[in-house]
Amino acid sequence: MAAADNIVEVEDVRFAFPGRELFRGVSLAIPRGKVVGIMGASGSGKTTLLRMIGGQLRPDSGLIRIDGETINRLGRADLYRVRRKIGMQFQQGGLFTDLSVFENVAFQMREKTRLPESMIRDIVLMKLNAVGLRGAAALMPSELSGGMARRVGLSRAIAMDPCLIMYDEPFSGLDPISCNVIGNLIRQLNDSLGLTSVVVSYDAKEALEIIDYVYFIADGKVVAHGPTAEIRRSNDPFVYQFIRGEPDGPVAFHMQGGSYAAELGLR
Repeated sequence: MAAADNIVEVEDVRFAFPGRELFRGVSLAIPRGKVVGIMGASGSGKTTLLRMIGGQLRPDSGLIRIDGETINRLGRADLYRVRRKIGMQFQQGGLFTDLSVFENVAFQMREKTRLPESMIRDIVLMKLNAVGLRGAAALMPSELSGGMARRVGLSRAIAMDPCLIMYDEPFSGLDPISCNVIGNLIRQLNDSLGLTSVVVSYDAKEALEIIDYVYFIADGKVVAHGPTAEIRRSNDPFVYQFIRGEPDGPVAFHMQGGSYAAELGLR
């Protein structure tokens, strides 16, 4: 796919935390207008990759481009400018606990724009209506269910009309009905608003229902990728284990260690 067709490009990214190498040459591309999944076992670096795309972390080497701009080489002012193109839905919603639903969605408009209050009010109500929660505008986050908090987070993510939205584990901790509601909203908003969506998840059942293309990350690299229909038919050992939830396979049940008998003092 031509570079101009991709809104995000990750090229040979390497990154390590002290004492732990996380990425050993990750490369992927997010095409415009699509819902793309990034999947992998817990601890594989999915959320870390989102933080790098958003410029919160910088890779040790490699390039990350958003709309043709290399984000890990930008200064503070340019980084903030590029971030205006990005919406983010955090795990558990990430709402400000002391602000109402309305104020949560309005917050960034008041911080980043000079729009009159009357226009901010109209936009907030429009965004809340898009996720079915206009009637919850006066509620506090503590009064929301888990699914409602995610929907408010989604409303906040689209408040500034971004061209890219990133979702960090949007299905975790939700009941089946809420999972279905959130999944449908991600798909519908992406298509109706002309967005590009990146969904990070370990919930294969829910994610594969809404995404167009998926990348699997393991052992610091992209180990498999392809259109959703092909992935469902894949015989790749990692993909097969992951989407079926097998307890053992390429992702081993036991973390590698020394001799068990020796550690127990048996020899």
